[in-house]
Amino acid sequence: MARIVGPGLVVAATGVGAGDLVAAAKAGATLGATILWAALLGAVLKMALAESVARWQLVTGRSVLDGWFTSFGLPVRIYFSAYLVLWGVLVSAALMSACGLAAHALVPQLSVAVWAVIHGVAALALVWFEGYPIVERVMRWAIGLMALTIIGTAIWHLPQSGSVVASAFVPSVPPGGTVLVAGVIGGVGGTLTLLAYGYWLREKRWRGAAWLRAARVDLSVGYLLTGAFGIAVVFLAAAVLKPHGIVVEGSTGVLQMAGMLGEALGRVGELLFLVGFWAAVASSIVGVWQGVPYILAETAQRLRGETMDSESTVSTRGRWYRGGLLLMTFPPMLLLVIDRPVWLVVSYAALGSLFMPFLAITMLVMNNRKRDLGEYRNGFLANAGLVASVFLFGYLMWIQLARLLG
Repeated sequence: MARIVGPGLVVAATGVGAGDLVAAAKAGATLGATILWAALLGAVLKMALAESVARWQLVTGRSVLDGWFTSFGLPVRIYFSAYLVLWGVLVSAALMSACGLAAHALVPQLSVAVWAVIHGVAALALVWFEGYPIVERVMRWAIGLMALTIIGTAIWHLPQSGSVVASAFVPSVPPGGTVLVAGVIGGVGGTLTLLAYGYWLREKRWRGAAWLRAARVDLSVGYLLTGAFGIAVVFLAAAVLKPHGIVVEGSTGVLQMAGMLGEALGRVGELLFLVGFWAAVASSIVGVWQGVPYILAETAQRLRGETMDSESTVSTRGRWYRGGLLLMTFPPMLLLVIDRPVWLVVSYAALGSLFMPFLAITMLVMNNRKRDLGEYRNGFLANAGLVASVFLFGYLMWIQLARLLG
């Protein structure tokens, strides 16, 4: 099992970040445990998207970007390139801010901004000097730590939450809760970082359709853990915050939950959750710093018309990869000057919703073409998952755009 589980754990550790935890905590604190099912459904839909990315690449030997740029032409090149740069800068600032908030809660002697810069530079150094195998090993430890702390804290609190547990067996969407439930489903498991899975497959030298079964097992383990983390946070928010009428707004609400866990479980319980929150955001920054420069580098090379070997991954020692890494580390630090870490985290989550319908629609088109995938083209379940993703994430995109324009 250890041999065929690796990139999926990196996806899980990267995808469970501040935005996911905030969405889950807000929904749990507002609606209660009856929406635990939403975290599980979100993990299933994100797995369907990640599987479609992996299947396209393993069967065709081509990256998803290659498929997009050759299949859809100039409009997609312009849309995705502009979106990628904007997303990369904003998500980098948001992740550094979230890491700063988490580390400051544990060690308040340093400010949020200082901790944010420390995490950004540390992630840069790890990715710059170490290859993917070391990053995967770090993420394995991070996943273990998150399971021990976040899921462990939820299990510890179970005996004190009998009524909350009982309500979880009656899944429903409370009146007025549609948007929050959709936010939980959409917030679980990452957004643009799903594309990085293809590059991590190549780093593992998983090539060809023969590796498709291994990739599915790998993703199943990763997204099972992702769903478990989401369920744990929804449960804790329902058990700790909802009875006191506390509304979660941004990462500060998650930290407030840690304080209330301290009242219920003692200082050890509070520290456990804080360490888990820090592990979630710190592993996200490592995964994003390692994975997104692949996408930036390949996009830049293709826009310049450079020939790329479809069977090789982007070089992590190349100028485009390292240029992307520097772009993600230092320019976003200017956004930290505005000193609104919660706004950054919420804005990053909103921007992520604009990508998911695009990914789902394009994978529906590409993975149904017999000339490209042959016998591996979409079946009923794959199409059902992608269609559901189009409608759900399209709804979330519409909500986010309405908020921005309103």
